[in-house]
Amino acid sequence: MKKILLVEDDTSLRENVEELLALSGFRVIAASNGKLAVELAKKELPDLVLCDIMMPEMDGYEVLQQLSSYEHTKYIPFIFISAKTERHEVRKGMNLGADDYLTKPFEEEELLSAIQARLVKAEDMKHVLGSVRKGQNGDNDIRNLNELKNFFDDHGQLFTYKKDETIYTRGDHSNMVFLILKGAVKSCGLDEEGKELITSLYSEDDFLGFTSLTEHLPYQEYAIALEETELAGISKDRVRSILEGNKNVSLELMDVIAGDLVNIKKQLLQMAYSSVRKKTAQTLLLYSKAMNRGKEAPLKIARSDLAGVAGIATESLIRTLSDFKNEGLIAIENRNILVLDREALERVH
Repeated sequence: MKKILLVEDDTSLRENVEELLALSGFRVIAASNGKLAVELAKKELPDLVLCDIMMPEMDGYEVLQQLSSYEHTKYIPFIFISAKTERHEVRKGMNLGADDYLTKPFEEEELLSAIQARLVKAEDMKHVLGSVRKGQNGDNDIRNLNELKNFFDDHGQLFTYKKDETIYTRGDHSNMVFLILKGAVKSCGLDEEGKELITSLYSEDDFLGFTSLTEHLPYQEYAIALEETELAGISKDRVRSILEGNKNVSLELMDVIAGDLVNIKKQLLQMAYSSVRKKTAQTLLLYSKAMNRGKEAPLKIARSDLAGVAGIATESLIRTLSDFKNEGLIAIENRNILVLDREALERVH
């Protein structure tokens, strides 16, 4: 009999859900506040946690953080049940590592289906993690970076974002690492005046969201989809487990991160010392590569975004784009830019 920890401060709702779960063949452990929930989870080690968000003593977000940091509870499936329906609240819960998010009021069938789906996935995860930790040969014996990416594709949690939608923000807890399956992403920071500064561009097959693998540190920047984007996310704990079991994968990943640092340094030098023309040309090529655009595929990018990466004023960028158009280096149609002559742009000084 599967054991479920139900965390809900509303007595009537807690009793109703407890009765429903018991009639459906589950053993239910109930808690009326977050602090008690953490104590019961560590003691009882339930198969799944259903948790409200707004509660006394400790809210649902804190409960998830506590359980995620404890070795014996960090892989327990966790489902939020809450009256909070705003998109940013749902995203916050998922970014913290929740497996699902149900909004009140919910149908009985909806709740039971979510529970069954997560219990099945948890069983699959146990087999995957067992294979990785034992170093068994087979599909889950990850030996290089390509196999790690395949693992993300096959076993990662899928996230989809529309153009200009925020993926995570500064201060969100970084419990997952993502692989970009489709689309492009920009990472940004804000200066003292609140002006957006684009720090990196990521494209399909790039990793996103790397922070410390030993601590659940918050993100120091925010990430936004440049176009319709699909991500596969794996918890940092699982990624760390894979890296601990295979030195070659760790070394290859270090090479990727080192390469990213080299590119960032080049971008900083370009922003500091290159001409406006050179900065604009390199930024166009950078965006074209990040968004996998062909020779005549349009770049639907805001002029302010281009200026932010190039490190120049928007007005200067617009004037330079006009010059490039007159010189035949690019074409502009309906405010979209066509990068026509890449070799010529590479030679711009």
